[in-house]
Formats: sequence, C-alpha cells, structure tokens
Amino acid sequence: MLNFSYSNNTCIHFGTRQIAKLASAIDKNHKVLLAYGGGSIKSNGVYQQVCDALAEHQVIEFSGIEPNPSYETTMKAVELVKSEQVDFILAVGGGSVIDGCKFIAAAAKFDGEPWDILAKNAKVSDAVPLAVVLTLPATGSESNSFAVVSRLATKDKFAFGSPLVQPKFAILDPSVMASLPERQITNGIVDAFVHVMEQYLTYSVNAKVQDRFAEGILQTLIEEGPKMFAEPDADTRANVMWSATMALNGLIGAGVPQDWSTHGIGHEITALYGLDHAQTLAIILPRMMWEMREEKQAKLLQFARRIWHIEEENADDAIRLAIAKTEQFFQQVKMKTRLSDYQLESDVVDALVAQLERHGQTAMGETKAVTIERSRKIIELSL
Repeated sequence: MLNFSYSNNTCIHFGTRQIAKLASAIDKNHKVLLAYGGGSIKSNGVYQQVCDALAEHQVIEFSGIEPNPSYETTMKAVELVKSEQVDFILAVGGGSVIDGCKFIAAAAKFDGEPWDILAKNAKVSDAVPLAVVLTLPATGSESNSFAVVSRLATKDKFAFGSPLVQPKFAILDPSVMASLPERQITNGIVDAFVHVMEQYLTYSVNAKVQDRFAEGILQTLIEEGPKMFAEPDADTRANVMWSATMALNGLIGAGVPQDWSTHGIGHEITALYGLDHAQTLAIILPRMMWEMREEKQAKLLQFARRIWHIEEENADDAIRLAIAKTEQFFQQVKMKTRLSDYQLESDVVDALVAQLERHGQTAMGETKAVTIERSRKIIELSL
C-alpha cells in the first residue's frame, strides 16, 4: 500500500427530511448565495424545502448553472458574490452545480485572473465557505475538494482542487431522486461506476481494504442500478446515492495508484461535442480496459473474478468477457456505449487527438502509459 494522508471534513446529513437541518447548519449571520441549475428544484419540491429552512436567513439566488458548468456563467455569480458581499454559498443540485459553486467560491476570493485557477493551476489561498443539498447522486463532488469547469469560448475543460472548496456539509435525501428523469439516473450510476474503476483498475499495491471497498461499491451499483428503472424503493435510492458519494470522497483512492485517463479523453468529448460526462465515460472505459489489458492484467483478472465471477483460464478470454459484461451493465442502465450511438463518426478522431495534444494529455494514467498513440487507438475502437 502507498503512503497516504486521509481526511474528509464534510459532514454528511443523510436521509429523508434532512433538508430542514439547513436552518441550524448555516449560521443566521451569513449572507447566503442559493445557487442552482435550470430550475427543476422548483418543480420537485426541493426549492421550497430549502426556502422554508432558510426563512430566517438573508438569501440571494443565482440560477442557470448548466450541465458541465461554464466559466462564463460562474463568473457572473462571482460578480454577484462580490457586489452583495455574500459570505456563504449553498449549492442545490448535482455535480455540475456543486463544481460550479466550488469555482465561484474560489474565484470570488482570488487575487488575480480567476481563469488561472483552472488553466494554470494557480493556488487557491482563500474561498467562500460552501455547503450542498444534493439532488442528483453521481459525481461525489458533495464531499470532495475537486471540480471541473469548461470555458465555452475556447472549448476548454479543466479540473482544479483545493481543500478550501471542500463543502462544510452536505445534505443527502434519497427521496429527491424520485423525480429525476431517466437520463440523469443513468448518468449518475455510470459516473459513480467509472469513478470507482479509475481508482481500482490500476496495479496492485496489496491495498486489500481499498480493493474490497471499491468492489463493494461496484457490486452495489450492479445490483441496485437496474432497479432504478422499474419501481425503486427507498432502500434502492439510498444505496445508489450513498454509492455515488463513497465512490469519490477520497476513501477508496487513499494509498492506491489512480488512473483517470478515461476521464481525460471523456472531458475532450464533452468539450467538443457536448455529450454528458457519464456518456463519454461509458464509451471510452471498455476500450481503455482492452487497450491496457497487459499493463492492468492482474487487476482486470481480479475484477473479472470478484465482480463478474469469471473463471476463464485464458487471461485474454477472461478480460474480454469482463469487458463485455461491463458494457452490458451500462446498457442495462440505459446507457449507450459507442460514439456512433451519438452520430459521431471517424472525423472526430483527429479532432479529439488534437485536443489532447493541445492540453498536454499525451501520457496519461497511473504509469503514464496512455500515450497519444494509444489514445487515438482507443478513440478509434470507440466509434
């Protein structure tokens, strides 16, 4: 096991009717920016619950944070935070809203050009405190210190991280999932699954606890995910929501190598062609697994045996079957798995490779073995 330091300071309030805790969780002396997305929280009852809980607080609203939050939109919120002297941010939504609010929190206190936080990894030395009411389980952003933001004008998509943008608390009420559209449920399940795989499917460092935790999350998503498309009960929703949070709160990634090359290619697909983040992951992961089968053979065979109960003696046959079962699972939760499913054809290959080169993504993965040539092959296989 690799050396590590692990801490997660986000307090989780999990369960039904927990939104009411906002009344006491945020000091009444704070001036709160209530930030959300397209307004679905107003039709599913979440907005009213939040407003009721914050009835005695001073609240300013900012709406319109889009899927794949943009620099352009979040900078409008930054100006509002500054002009209104907001000193607490409440993100109500899924990963995109939360990521956008993390950038708003950092940019509002940044002494310089805020774009440098994303494009130049400029250090965040201060941030407005923030908290979360989660409406869409997927990214785990509600209890980690990372975010991804796009710039529409240049089709760039960058990640940043800082302990200063770690949410102070997060409210997770699984009942809010009842009103989610099918596409968002699909995205959430796949996103969580691939987050686990990026931390699990590397090379072994004999981190048995992390491996077993990761495998437990994968098995839970495989068992419970398809139930979300029938008549899910409260326990199914709770298990899916908690799986998504546990997939990326730092626990299963502590002391192990991490990959993130599937995300690297996926981000460029989103930036250029607008596919949902999880849609890109479902396209790339199966091909990434096959292309990297020699380097990742031991973990791929462990994955095949422990997750899919595959006992094929031939390594390539076992890996091929495990990938097929993974892709079948994605399809079982209503996710497409090919670029051509989104009317994207061979001309995208050169464009995506050029984007990877432009952003310096020429040696990705835990051992930097995903070269630009291998990325090209993976994209080609994903058509």
